[in-house]
Amino acid sequence: MPAMASSNDLLAQMQQLTARVDRLVELAKRLADENRSLRQGQEQLVAERAQLLSKNEMARSRVESMISRLKSLENNA
Repeated sequence: MPAMASSNDLLAQMQQLTARVDRLVELAKRLADENRSLRQGQEQLVAERAQLLSKNEMARSRVESMISRLKSLENNA
């Protein structure tokens, strides 16, 4: 009879181990999905930042141009 209890114990341990492995696999899948989502969000933010920097540079250039024209008009007056 002790051998039977040992087999039952081993079976229970295997079932517990299988359940833990299943949970770890599920966690790994969720983390991979989350990682993919975060990387996509980061790529979007990097692209948005590049667009904003470009717009900022264009605005700076236009303001500098206006200042130059105003100085030119001031000097001609």
